[in-house]
Amino acid sequence: MTVEHAKQLVDNGANPRLADDMELLLAISQDFVGSPAMNETLANAVRQIMAYMDTEAASIFLLDEANEKLTCLACAGPVSIGGLTIARNQGIVGRALASNSVQLVRDVSADSDFSKAVDDSTGFTTRSILCAPLMVKGRMLGALEVINKRKGDGLFDVADKRFLQVLAGLVSLAVHNAQMTGALVEQERMRRELDLAREIQRNLLPDQPAADFPVHGLNLSALEVSGDFYDFFPIADGRIAWGLGDVSGKGMNAAMLMAKTISLFRCLGKTVLDPAHLLTILNDEISETASRGMFVTMAAGVFDPTSGEVIFANAGHQPPLYRTRTGAYSELEESSPPLGIVPGMAYFEQRLQLDGGRLFIFTDGVTEGWAAEGRMLELFGLKALLDKHSLLPPADQLARVAEALVRPGERLHDDLTLLVIG
Repeated sequence: MTVEHAKQLVDNGANPRLADDMELLLAISQDFVGSPAMNETLANAVRQIMAYMDTEAASIFLLDEANEKLTCLACAGPVSIGGLTIARNQGIVGRALASNSVQLVRDVSADSDFSKAVDDSTGFTTRSILCAPLMVKGRMLGALEVINKRKGDGLFDVADKRFLQVLAGLVSLAVHNAQMTGALVEQERMRRELDLAREIQRNLLPDQPAADFPVHGLNLSALEVSGDFYDFFPIADGRIAWGLGDVSGKGMNAAMLMAKTISLFRCLGKTVLDPAHLLTILNDEISETASRGMFVTMAAGVFDPTSGEVIFANAGHQPPLYRTRTGAYSELEESSPPLGIVPGMAYFEQRLQLDGGRLFIFTDGVTEGWAAEGRMLELFGLKALLDKHSLLPPADQLARVAEALVRPGERLHDDLTLLVIG
C-alpha cells in the first residue's frame, strides 16, 4: 500500500489512523532501504516511533554474538541509555525475548519483572512499557521498546501493541539485512587480506630459475596461505644456499611464522655458510617469539655445482631422499629437534656427494597426500613417481609428482612442497 492509497482511504471515510500508520511505516522502511549505516538509521527510527506514538522514550536493544546480553543500540527520550547492557533474561525486555511475544505493561509498579535500577541511575520515571521482540527466521535479534504513552489516559492499548509488533517486524528485517551486509563486507575484507597475504608469500618464494639451474622447487598450498616454504639463492663463493621448511599448524599464524623464517633464512644464509650454525641461529631467533607451541621443521644446506657436494643440516624435518644415478635410494636421517622449541640447540652437519644423482627434500604433504588411486602416496609411492619420471628435467619431475596429488575441484589435504638438487 502506498501513501497515496492510504490517503484515498481517509478521503473515503476509512480509519484515518491507518493512513498515518502506513505513512510512518513507509517512511521508516524507506530509511532502512536507503541507508547502509544501521546505527544512524535505527536512531532515526526510534525518534520517529517515539514522536508518532507520542511516548516519552523509545529504545532498541540487540543481542550480542553469544546471545547472552542485550545492549541498547539506539534510544530517544530525555535521558540516554545508549550502550546500556543487561542480561538476556532481565526485565520486561528479557521477558519479551523469552516469550517471543509483545509485552504490554500498563503499570510497572505492579510487575515483578520490572527493575528500577535504570530509573534510579538516570532520574527518569517509568510508568508503563510496551516491548516487542525482534526476530527473523527463528533467530532472536533483540527488542523494540517504548515507554510512557502521553496520549489519552497514558496507557498503551491493543492497537498500540499491534502497531509496535508491525514496527518490530520492519526493524528486525533492517537489523538482519544490516548484519548480513556487515558479514559480507567483513568476508570481502578478509578475502582481500588473504589475497594480499598469498601474494606476499608468493613473492617470498624464489623465482623459477632456468631449466639448467641445479636447484628447483615447487609449492602448492592447501588453504589460501601456506605454512610450507622453500628458498635457494647463489652465494658469494659460487655455491647455492637452499632451505625447505614446514611450520606446524595451518592458517594465518602458520603463514606469518613461515614469512619470518624464510626472511631470516634469506638474510642470514648469505653470510652464515655453515648450515648447522645457521639452523642454530634460526632456532634461537624463532624460540624468542614463537607462540602457542608453534615450531618449524627445516632442512637447509649449500650445494657446490662444481664438485657435486651437498652440505646440509636437519632440524626435525623428515629425511631428505637421495636417488643415485642408477636408481638406488637412501634416506638421510637426523634426529635434531625442530626450530622454535628449545633455544640453544646445536645442529649437526651432513655431507653428500651427488655423483650424478638427485637429492629430494619435501614436506609431509607429499608423502601423506592422496594419489589418484585413492590411497596415501607414502614414501614408496613417491619413489615410484620419481622413478617413472627420472628422465625428465628436475623441474618437470617435480611437476609430475605434484600432478599425481592434485585432484580437480578438491582441496589438498596439506601444503605440498618439494625441492630437488642435482
